[in-house]
Amino acid sequence: MATDTIASAADLDVRRVAGYIGAEIHGIDLSNTLDDATVAAIRTALLTHKVLFFPGQKLDHRTQIAFASQFGDLMARARPQSGGELDEFPQVWTISPEKDVEAYGFDHEEHYRSRQHSGFGGWHTDLSTAANPPAASVLRCDRVPLYGGDTQWANLVAAYEGLPGSLQRFVDGLQAEHTFFAAYDMNPFDERDRTILDQVNKNPQVAVHPVVRVHPETGEKALFVNPARVNRIVGLSPVESRHVLSMLFREVTRPAYTVRYAWTPGAVAFWDNRSTIHMGIGDYAHTNDPRTLHRVTLLGDKPVGPDGFTSHKVAGREFTAYRP
Repeated sequence: MATDTIASAADLDVRRVAGYIGAEIHGIDLSNTLDDATVAAIRTALLTHKVLFFPGQKLDHRTQIAFASQFGDLMARARPQSGGELDEFPQVWTISPEKDVEAYGFDHEEHYRSRQHSGFGGWHTDLSTAANPPAASVLRCDRVPLYGGDTQWANLVAAYEGLPGSLQRFVDGLQAEHTFFAAYDMNPFDERDRTILDQVNKNPQVAVHPVVRVHPETGEKALFVNPARVNRIVGLSPVESRHVLSMLFREVTRPAYTVRYAWTPGAVAFWDNRSTIHMGIGDYAHTNDPRTLHRVTLLGDKPVGPDGFTSHKVAGREFTAYRP
Protein backbone atom coordinates (compact mmCIF):
# COMPACT_ATOMS: atom_id res chain seq x y z
CA MET A 1 0.00 0.00 0.00
CA ALA A 2 1.08 3.59 -0.57
CA THR A 3 2.62 5.49 2.33
CA ASP A 4 3.14 9.14 3.07
CA THR A 5 6.84 8.74 2.34
CA ILE A 6 8.20 11.01 -0.37
CA ALA A 7 10.70 9.35 -2.70
CA SER A 8 13.70 11.49 -3.60
CA ALA A 9 15.62 11.74 -6.85
CA ALA A 10 18.81 11.38 -4.82
CA ASP A 11 17.87 7.72 -4.24
CA LEU A 12 17.77 6.78 -7.93
CA ASP A 13 20.36 4.32 -9.22
CA VAL A 14 20.02 4.09 -13.02
CA ARG A 15 21.88 1.18 -14.66
CA ARG A 16 21.95 0.82 -18.42
CA VAL A 17 21.22 -2.77 -19.49
CA ALA A 18 21.74 -2.84 -23.29
CA GLY A 19 23.57 -0.94 -26.00
CA TYR A 20 20.66 0.96 -27.54
CA ILE A 21 17.73 0.62 -25.16
CA GLY A 22 16.79 -0.08 -21.58
CA ALA A 23 17.83 0.78 -18.04
CA GLU A 24 17.13 -0.75 -14.65
CA ILE A 25 16.38 1.59 -11.76
CA HIS A 26 17.15 0.69 -8.16
CA GLY A 27 16.85 2.53 -4.86
CA ILE A 28 13.21 3.62 -5.14
CA ASP A 29 9.88 2.34 -3.84
CA LEU A 30 7.24 3.15 -6.46
CA SER A 31 4.43 2.77 -3.93
CA ASN A 32 5.62 6.00 -2.32
CA THR A 33 4.64 9.45 -3.55
CA LEU A 34 7.38 10.86 -5.79
CA ASP A 35 8.66 14.38 -5.36
CA ASP A 36 8.85 16.64 -8.41
CA ALA A 37 12.57 16.08 -8.85
CA THR A 38 12.12 12.31 -8.87
CA VAL A 39 9.31 12.48 -11.43
CA ALA A 40 11.55 14.66 -13.61
CA ALA A 41 14.51 12.29 -13.19
CA ILE A 42 12.45 9.24 -14.13
CA ARG A 43 10.98 11.08 -17.11
CA THR A 44 14.47 12.04 -18.30
CA ALA A 45 15.64 8.43 -17.90
CA LEU A 46 12.59 7.24 -19.85
CA LEU A 47 13.23 9.63 -22.73
CA THR A 48 16.90 8.60 -22.77
CA HIS A 49 16.60 4.82 -22.39
CA LYS A 50 13.07 4.30 -23.87
CA VAL A 51 12.16 1.54 -21.39
CA LEU A 52 12.84 1.41 -17.65
CA PHE A 53 12.74 -1.62 -15.36
CA PHE A 54 12.04 -1.43 -11.63
CA PRO A 55 12.63 -4.84 -9.99
CA GLY A 56 11.32 -5.87 -6.59
CA GLN A 57 8.36 -3.51 -6.33
CA LYS A 58 5.25 -4.16 -4.23
CA LEU A 59 2.50 -2.42 -6.19
CA ASP A 60 -1.17 -3.29 -6.40
CA HIS A 61 -3.74 -1.87 -8.84
CA ARG A 62 -4.23 1.26 -6.77
CA THR A 63 -0.56 2.10 -6.31
CA GLN A 64 0.28 1.23 -9.92
CA ILE A 65 -2.36 3.74 -11.02
CA ALA A 66 -1.03 6.31 -8.54
CA PHE A 67 2.53 5.88 -9.85
CA ALA A 68 1.58 6.16 -13.51
CA SER A 69 -0.71 9.15 -12.89
CA GLN A 70 2.29 11.22 -11.84
CA PHE A 71 3.44 11.19 -15.48
CA GLY A 72 0.20 12.13 -17.24
CA ASP A 73 -3.47 11.34 -17.74
CA LEU A 74 -4.42 7.68 -17.81
CA MET A 75 -6.81 5.96 -20.23
CA ALA A 76 -9.52 3.47 -19.46
CA ARG A 77 -8.80 0.06 -20.96
CA ALA A 78 -9.64 -0.11 -24.64
CA ARG A 79 -11.74 -3.30 -24.46
CA PRO A 80 -14.13 -4.61 -21.80
CA GLN A 81 -12.67 -6.71 -19.00
CA SER A 82 -14.38 -7.60 -15.76
CA GLY A 83 -14.15 -9.65 -12.62
CA GLY A 84 -12.69 -9.11 -9.18
CA GLU A 85 -10.73 -5.90 -8.71
CA LEU A 86 -10.97 -5.02 -12.40
CA ASP A 87 -14.51 -3.77 -11.88
CA GLU A 88 -13.10 -1.16 -9.51
CA PHE A 89 -10.09 -0.20 -11.66
CA PRO A 90 -11.10 0.43 -15.31
CA GLN A 91 -7.64 1.85 -16.02
CA VAL A 92 -6.06 -1.60 -15.57
CA TRP A 93 -5.76 -4.16 -18.37
CA THR A 94 -4.86 -7.66 -17.17
CA ILE A 95 -2.83 -9.91 -19.46
CA SER A 96 -3.35 -13.58 -18.61
CA PRO A 97 -4.59 -16.79 -20.24
CA GLU A 98 -7.41 -16.91 -17.67
CA LYS A 99 -8.76 -13.54 -18.80
CA ASP A 100 -8.58 -14.68 -22.42
CA VAL A 101 -10.60 -17.79 -21.60
CA GLU A 102 -13.13 -15.62 -19.78
CA ALA A 103 -13.48 -13.21 -22.73
CA TYR A 104 -13.19 -15.61 -25.67
CA GLY A 105 -13.62 -19.12 -24.30
CA PHE A 106 -10.00 -20.04 -25.14
CA ASP A 107 -6.42 -18.77 -24.82
CA HIS A 108 -6.71 -15.85 -27.24
CA GLU A 109 -3.02 -14.91 -27.27
CA GLU A 110 -1.78 -18.41 -28.07
CA HIS A 111 -4.42 -18.89 -30.79
CA TYR A 112 -3.58 -15.44 -32.16
CA ARG A 113 0.08 -16.40 -32.45
CA SER A 114 -0.88 -19.51 -34.43
CA ARG A 115 -2.41 -17.23 -37.08
CA GLN A 116 0.71 -15.12 -37.66
CA HIS A 117 1.91 -15.12 -41.25
CA SER A 118 5.16 -13.33 -40.42
CA GLY A 119 7.99 -13.99 -38.01
CA PHE A 120 7.77 -10.32 -37.06
CA GLY A 121 4.08 -10.61 -36.16
CA GLY A 122 4.27 -10.27 -32.39
CA TRP A 123 6.05 -6.91 -32.44
CA HIS A 124 3.66 -4.02 -31.80
CA THR A 125 3.10 -0.57 -30.37
CA ASP A 126 0.25 -0.51 -27.88
CA LEU A 127 -3.03 0.48 -29.52
CA SER A 128 -1.51 2.13 -32.60
CA THR A 129 -4.82 1.52 -34.39
CA ALA A 130 -6.10 4.72 -32.75
CA ALA A 131 -5.27 8.20 -34.06
CA ASN A 132 -3.74 9.06 -30.68
CA PRO A 133 -1.96 5.95 -29.37
CA PRO A 134 -0.85 5.87 -25.73
CA ALA A 135 2.20 7.93 -24.87
CA ALA A 136 3.55 5.32 -22.48
CA SER A 137 2.67 2.11 -20.69
CA VAL A 138 3.37 0.78 -17.20
CA LEU A 139 3.34 -3.02 -16.90
CA ARG A 140 3.50 -4.86 -13.56
CA CYS A 141 4.35 -8.53 -13.16
CA ASP A 142 2.07 -10.50 -10.85
CA ARG A 143 2.77 -14.14 -11.73
CA VAL A 144 5.49 -15.45 -14.00
CA PRO A 145 6.17 -18.91 -15.49
CA LEU A 146 8.96 -20.99 -14.04
CA TYR A 147 10.65 -20.67 -17.43
CA GLY A 148 10.14 -18.17 -20.26
CA GLY A 149 7.53 -15.47 -20.59
CA ASP A 150 10.03 -12.64 -21.16
CA THR A 151 9.19 -9.40 -22.99
CA GLN A 152 11.39 -7.75 -25.61
CA TRP A 153 11.53 -4.07 -26.64
CA ALA A 154 13.13 -2.34 -29.65
CA ASN A 155 14.30 1.26 -30.08
CA LEU A 156 12.57 2.91 -33.06
CA VAL A 157 14.79 6.00 -32.88
CA ALA A 158 17.89 3.86 -33.30
CA ALA A 159 16.19 2.06 -36.19
CA TYR A 160 15.56 5.35 -37.99
CA GLU A 161 19.02 6.71 -37.29
CA GLY A 162 20.54 3.49 -38.62
CA LEU A 163 19.05 4.05 -42.08
CA PRO A 164 21.20 5.69 -44.77
CA GLY A 165 20.27 9.28 -45.54
CA SER A 166 18.61 8.42 -48.83
CA LEU A 167 16.25 5.98 -47.11
CA GLN A 168 15.54 8.45 -44.32
CA ARG A 169 14.47 11.04 -46.88
CA PHE A 170 12.27 8.46 -48.63
CA VAL A 171 10.40 7.32 -45.51
CA ASP A 172 10.10 10.85 -44.06
CA GLY A 173 7.16 11.51 -46.38
CA LEU A 174 5.32 8.18 -46.10
CA GLN A 175 2.15 7.31 -44.19
CA ALA A 176 0.96 3.88 -43.08
CA GLU A 177 -2.43 2.42 -42.22
CA HIS A 178 -2.64 0.71 -38.82
CA THR A 179 -5.34 -1.88 -38.23
CA PHE A 180 -5.92 -5.08 -36.28
CA PHE A 181 -4.86 -8.41 -37.84
CA ALA A 182 -2.25 -6.87 -40.15
CA ALA A 183 0.12 -9.77 -39.44
CA TYR A 184 -2.48 -12.48 -39.03
CA ASP A 185 -4.55 -14.66 -41.35
CA MET A 186 -7.99 -14.76 -39.75
CA ASN A 187 -10.52 -17.20 -41.21
CA PRO A 188 -14.15 -16.05 -40.80
CA PHE A 189 -15.27 -19.68 -41.13
CA ASP A 190 -13.17 -20.77 -38.14
CA GLU A 191 -15.18 -20.55 -34.91
CA ARG A 192 -12.31 -19.24 -32.79
CA ASP A 193 -11.24 -16.73 -35.41
CA ARG A 194 -14.83 -15.58 -35.78
CA THR A 195 -15.07 -15.05 -32.00
CA ILE A 196 -12.04 -12.75 -32.08
CA LEU A 197 -13.25 -10.95 -35.21
CA ASP A 198 -16.67 -10.35 -33.65
CA GLN A 199 -15.08 -8.83 -30.54
CA VAL A 200 -12.95 -6.44 -32.58
CA ASN A 201 -15.73 -5.54 -35.02
CA LYS A 202 -17.80 -4.25 -32.12
CA ASN A 203 -15.18 -1.53 -31.74
CA PRO A 204 -13.26 -1.19 -35.04
CA GLN A 205 -10.13 0.92 -35.03
CA VAL A 206 -8.13 2.01 -38.06
CA ALA A 207 -5.74 4.97 -38.21
CA VAL A 208 -3.21 6.47 -40.61
CA HIS A 209 0.10 7.52 -39.05
CA PRO A 210 3.33 8.97 -40.43
CA VAL A 211 5.93 6.27 -41.01
CA VAL A 212 8.40 8.56 -39.26
CA ARG A 213 7.19 10.17 -36.06
CA VAL A 214 8.80 13.26 -34.55
CA HIS A 215 8.91 12.76 -30.79
CA PRO A 216 6.95 15.61 -29.16
CA GLU A 217 9.37 15.92 -26.22
CA THR A 218 12.81 15.13 -27.62
CA GLY A 219 12.44 16.04 -31.30
CA GLU A 220 13.96 12.67 -32.22
CA LYS A 221 12.69 10.88 -35.32
CA ALA A 222 11.36 7.36 -34.77
CA LEU A 223 10.50 4.74 -37.38
CA PHE A 224 6.87 4.47 -36.26
CA VAL A 225 5.89 1.14 -37.81
CA ASN A 226 5.11 -2.18 -36.18
CA PRO A 227 4.53 -5.56 -37.85
CA ALA A 228 1.42 -6.52 -35.88
CA ARG A 229 -0.61 -3.45 -36.83
CA VAL A 230 0.70 -1.87 -40.04
CA ASN A 231 -1.42 -3.04 -42.95
CA ARG A 232 -0.04 -1.01 -45.86
CA ILE A 233 1.82 2.08 -46.99
CA VAL A 234 -0.67 4.65 -48.20
CA GLY A 235 -0.30 5.50 -51.89
CA LEU A 236 1.75 2.44 -52.84
CA SER A 237 0.53 -0.65 -54.65
CA PRO A 238 0.15 -3.82 -52.56
CA VAL A 239 3.36 -5.25 -54.00
CA GLU A 240 5.33 -2.04 -53.42
CA SER A 241 3.90 -1.74 -49.93
CA ARG A 242 4.88 -5.29 -48.97
CA HIS A 243 8.47 -4.76 -50.11
CA VAL A 244 8.86 -1.45 -48.28
CA LEU A 245 7.29 -2.80 -45.10
CA SER A 246 9.40 -5.95 -45.19
CA MET A 247 12.52 -3.80 -45.26
CA LEU A 248 11.29 -1.51 -42.47
CA PHE A 249 10.20 -4.41 -40.25
CA ARG A 250 13.68 -5.92 -40.54
CA GLU A 251 15.17 -2.61 -39.46
CA VAL A 252 12.96 -2.03 -36.41
CA THR A 253 13.50 -5.59 -35.14
CA ARG A 254 17.27 -5.74 -35.56
CA PRO A 255 18.60 -7.60 -32.49
CA ALA A 256 21.13 -4.83 -31.82
CA TYR A 257 18.30 -2.36 -31.16
CA THR A 258 16.51 -4.61 -28.65
CA VAL A 259 16.51 -5.53 -24.99
CA ARG A 260 14.92 -8.64 -23.46
CA TYR A 261 13.65 -8.62 -19.89
CA ALA A 262 13.12 -11.69 -17.70
CA TRP A 263 10.18 -10.95 -15.41
CA THR A 264 10.18 -11.55 -11.67
CA PRO A 265 7.11 -11.09 -9.45
CA GLY A 266 6.65 -7.42 -8.57
CA ALA A 267 8.86 -6.09 -11.37
CA VAL A 268 7.57 -3.03 -13.25
CA ALA A 269 8.38 -1.91 -16.80
CA PHE A 270 7.71 1.68 -17.92
CA TRP A 271 8.18 2.37 -21.62
CA ASP A 272 7.75 5.18 -24.13
CA ASN A 273 5.17 4.00 -26.64
CA ARG A 274 6.19 6.76 -29.07
CA SER A 275 9.69 5.44 -29.65
CA THR A 276 9.50 1.68 -29.04
CA ILE A 277 7.83 -1.53 -30.08
CA HIS A 278 7.62 -4.62 -27.90
CA MET A 279 6.72 -8.29 -27.98
CA GLY A 280 5.81 -10.90 -25.39
CA ILE A 281 7.87 -14.04 -26.03
CA GLY A 282 5.44 -16.90 -26.61
CA ASP A 283 7.59 -19.72 -25.21
CA TYR A 284 5.60 -20.74 -22.15
CA ALA A 285 2.04 -21.73 -23.17
CA HIS A 286 2.94 -25.42 -23.46
CA THR A 287 4.20 -25.43 -19.85
CA ASN A 288 0.77 -24.50 -18.45
CA ASP A 289 2.52 -22.19 -15.99
CA PRO A 290 0.62 -19.00 -15.10
CA ARG A 291 1.70 -15.62 -16.44
CA THR A 292 -0.22 -12.58 -15.25
CA LEU A 293 0.70 -8.94 -15.84
CA HIS A 294 -1.26 -5.72 -15.34
CA ARG A 295 -0.94 -2.70 -17.63
CA VAL A 296 -2.00 0.92 -17.39
CA THR A 297 -1.51 3.36 -20.26
CA LEU A 298 -0.92 7.10 -20.44
CA LEU A 299 -2.96 9.17 -22.85
CA GLY A 300 -1.04 10.16 -25.97
CA ASP A 301 -1.26 12.78 -28.69
CA LYS A 302 -1.54 12.41 -32.46
CA PRO A 303 1.78 11.55 -34.11
CA VAL A 304 3.26 14.18 -36.42
CA GLY A 305 5.70 13.44 -39.24
CA PRO A 306 8.75 15.42 -40.41
CA ASP A 307 6.63 16.93 -43.20
CA GLY A 308 3.91 18.02 -40.77
CA PHE A 309 1.49 15.20 -41.59
CA THR A 310 -0.70 14.52 -38.54
CA SER A 311 -2.30 11.17 -37.80
CA HIS A 312 -6.03 10.77 -38.37
CA LYS A 313 -8.60 8.09 -37.71
CA VAL A 314 -10.26 6.05 -40.45
CA ALA A 315 -12.56 4.15 -38.11
CA GLY A 316 -13.17 4.07 -34.39
CA ARG A 317 -12.78 6.64 -31.69
CA GLU A 318 -9.88 8.63 -30.35
CA PHE A 319 -8.80 7.92 -26.81
CA THR A 320 -9.63 10.30 -23.98
CA ALA A 321 -8.42 10.64 -20.41
CA TYR A 322 -10.17 8.47 -17.86
CA ARG A 323 -12.40 10.45 -15.54
CA PRO A 324 -14.18 8.62 -12.67
